[in-house]
Amino acid sequence: MLLLEALGFAQARPEWVAKVRSWVTANQQPIVTELVELLSIPNVAADRVNIRRNAEHLRGMLQKRGFTAELLETAGNPLVYGELKVPDAKRTLLLYFHYDGQPVDAKRWQQPDPFKPETRGDRIYARSASDDKSPIVAMLSAIDALKAAGLQPTSNVRVILDGEEEAGSPSLVPAIGRYREKLNADLMVILDGPEHSSGRPTIAYGARGIATVDLTVFGPKTGVHSGNYGNWVPNPAQRLALLLASMKDEQGRVLIEGFYDGIAPLTPQERAMVNAVPDDRASMLRTFGIASPEAAYTELQVALQAPTLNVRGLSSAFVGEGARTIIPDSATAAIDIRLVRETPSDAMVEKLRAHIRRQGYHLVDGAPDDATRAKYSKIARVAVGRGTNAFRTSPADPQARALAAALRAAMEGEPIHLRILGGTVPIAPFIQALGFPAVLLPTVNFDNNQHEENENLRLSNLFEAVVKIAAILRM
Repeated sequence: MLLLEALGFAQARPEWVAKVRSWVTANQQPIVTELVELLSIPNVAADRVNIRRNAEHLRGMLQKRGFTAELLETAGNPLVYGELKVPDAKRTLLLYFHYDGQPVDAKRWQQPDPFKPETRGDRIYARSASDDKSPIVAMLSAIDALKAAGLQPTSNVRVILDGEEEAGSPSLVPAIGRYREKLNADLMVILDGPEHSSGRPTIAYGARGIATVDLTVFGPKTGVHSGNYGNWVPNPAQRLALLLASMKDEQGRVLIEGFYDGIAPLTPQERAMVNAVPDDRASMLRTFGIASPEAAYTELQVALQAPTLNVRGLSSAFVGEGARTIIPDSATAAIDIRLVRETPSDAMVEKLRAHIRRQGYHLVDGAPDDATRAKYSKIARVAVGRGTNAFRTSPADPQARALAAALRAAMEGEPIHLRILGGTVPIAPFIQALGFPAVLLPTVNFDNNQHEENENLRLSNLFEAVVKIAAILRM
């Protein structure tokens, strides 16, 4: 069966779409103004005062649209909750957004204050312009547009706004115990992340997880003179380089025992979905300034279906003008492992530990003491950071198919279907605990610089997001 047949046939464009588009065209300035007001409230998760200002402002925005809205208190930042009930609802949707953002280094931005939005060309620049405040405004504008057209959603709508997503959403799973009845739904729609680089409407049926570790190899107790002791005192930076090289071959395939265990080959339907994604290989190679991808996975979408082992940073002694002729006392690699559903975080970290032990290392939890140094010649530490498992929903799920059909009809074309996003959504434990299907509907431009300086949003993406979200509200 072909992928498009599996997901549903094309439908005629609903009459309401023209009315919504007309409303959006007439109300572009008010939509942008509301977004600017929201972006002007600083939203770094650790800034509890301003985070609460955001939460209270968002509660008011929901109430303005007829939602029953409240702040759900947690051990951390509050969740903002809203509910809009409609007669004869076909289903209940739970829409997830987050209202916190990454910290900023204002000196690296092309504007004095990242929390004072600026419009340059066809984009608005501010922290959280794309990640993730604009989808919130688009959703509320979709409610406005439907109301102006004399329409309402065909589903009950529940909204949860997370104030700690950038910190790993630690309060979400505990909140289920207190607020479970408010969170029940037939389908969760996560409105976060960038759409495909082609600009076509995008649906993602899952997201990879992540495990992070800092791997430190220890050398002498203090740095020592490389002339006086070179060739005699082991160099931890060189040992770390060899250890990292043992983990991956030149083609990019991970060599850690059992790293790919449990991952089944793609079915014909899944292979069709992956092959249908219109990645522009030549453009990506030019953009990234590389001659070729890793040989183990030459196609991006195939690569995203597997776990990864990535060295994201290295540190040892000094470089540049401050470099010294020493044998350093230690060397550290920051590593992330991207996970798929079949490779849980704890198991993958344990496989990494086992590999390091097989290379002859004794693992310690802290700095090695003198007795440990005297007994073991190769000593390392694996410090485990955050871990979030992957999630994945079947595209054949009835609710996911209904969403795809609604988006297809409203946008007059086949959406891009991503079996899994390469990045991580830290709410996977929340999704798994709730137990109903979840999909992602990315709406922002792929080149938005999220998490970096000069984060931006193409205004056309904001206006198109209103139509896309109206489509799922009417599905």
